[in-house]
Amino acid sequence: MSKLLWKSLLAAPAALGAAFAVSGSAVAAESAPVSEVATVDALEQVSFDQEPVELAQITSVSELTDVLPTDWAFQALQNLVETYGCIEGYPDRTFRGQRALTRFEFAAGLNSCLNVVAGLTGQGVDPDDLAAIRRLQEEFQAELATLRGRVDALEAETAELRAQQFSTTTKLSGEVDMHLGVPFSTFDANDIQEDSTSVASRVRLNFDTSFTGEDRLRVRLQGGQGGFLEPVGNLANGGEESFDVVIDDFYYSFPLGSRINLTVAAKGMVADDWVTSSIVPYDGPAVAAASTPGFYSSGGSSSDGAGAGISFALTDNFVIDAGYTAGYDGAGDPGVGIFSASSQSYIAQLSYLSGGFLDAAFAYMHNDVSDFPNGGSTDTFAGLLNLDFGNFFVAGYGAWQDFDGGDDFNWTAGVGFNDLFLEGSQLGVYGGQLPQLADYDSNPWIVEGYYEIPFNEFLTITPAIIYGDADYGEGGDDTTFYGAVRATFSF
Repeated sequence: MSKLLWKSLLAAPAALGAAFAVSGSAVAAESAPVSEVATVDALEQVSFDQEPVELAQITSVSELTDVLPTDWAFQALQNLVETYGCIEGYPDRTFRGQRALTRFEFAAGLNSCLNVVAGLTGQGVDPDDLAAIRRLQEEFQAELATLRGRVDALEAETAELRAQQFSTTTKLSGEVDMHLGVPFSTFDANDIQEDSTSVASRVRLNFDTSFTGEDRLRVRLQGGQGGFLEPVGNLANGGEESFDVVIDDFYYSFPLGSRINLTVAAKGMVADDWVTSSIVPYDGPAVAAASTPGFYSSGGSSSDGAGAGISFALTDNFVIDAGYTAGYDGAGDPGVGIFSASSQSYIAQLSYLSGGFLDAAFAYMHNDVSDFPNGGSTDTFAGLLNLDFGNFFVAGYGAWQDFDGGDDFNWTAGVGFNDLFLEGSQLGVYGGQLPQLADYDSNPWIVEGYYEIPFNEFLTITPAIIYGDADYGEGGDDTTFYGAVRATFSF
């Protein structure tokens, strides 16, 4: 018996692998993934406690689906399982014996296994075997002491973080956008003149609170000032009239079962805020606001309104989103009520999100107030498409809008390269015909080329060249080129 035990112990490192877990005290293994809710922006969870995987005791090595009799350590593993009972498998009945094993994992696992063997002393274990066990325990005594010290230090740091953290339920994140724009020509029409170097800034602070780990209460503070590209819709991340701090978002999102997510908002949710994805990859990385499909913001309720929305994942790929927003001319006036507000917006979108080659969506919107020439209401039917060829994409949208007094068709299309020269970067070009608003005699045109460059996890720089053409029919120069740079700081 002595030789058999000795051979088993010598073969234990290879047999146990990185998942060296023993009865009585499992080595800390892979932590369970944190579940995320499929909201507009998934709430990131931060956990300082790593729970061990619930390992399953096995009585025969044949229960391990990834261990074969041809494996060189099969006999040693079989002996440890069936003779000493000090091996456990993962819940999916795998052993994962090919993973790399650290000395700390080996020391902790071996110590636990030896404790099991030592407990068999009253059942006639050979004294020579016990002597070998004691020698092995002494040999790894230093590693075990180091491991205990690291665990103690980690527990102390965790206690300190808990005592000093901002909140036990709330995470603070922020984003600062700073823009510099240089016009290559002058735009001068309809009392809008842009002919000088301009700056624009915006700052956001998000307070995201979770009470269950799956819900999110968001309060966003925002302030900013400045802007350019007004003839073709301004900047995607531009400022407001002043640096006055306002509550820009105020909503609560929570799951109802495993596939439904509900959101109620007091402010900040309208149009594309209700949908899981706007499909086109240049929405976000690009500098101009026209990078977001224009039909979402063409008419309808102000984002100051209150509303409610639902996101229903029919399958892992198909998602239905629906949302309603009422402007505060009704939502904030008990004498008018939410559903009698003069400014209202409804949206429904069916999206196919493959996570691979094809993403597509069909959207319908109804707006009770429109920016189109004769006011009234607007009905919009739109399709969105993205073809992902790996690091290269082709994407765009088209929207037909029927409004009181006429109709309109608007679109954009673009191509881009992800991870070009730098991981996390995006080089893209898009352009198209924007919605025809009240002041225009025809649809504005825009073309933008941009390159989003992540310098580190906190700073992203995006230079861009932008061409715009907006016909106001009043003479003047209604065509302009801009050179722009956006710096984004986030934490």
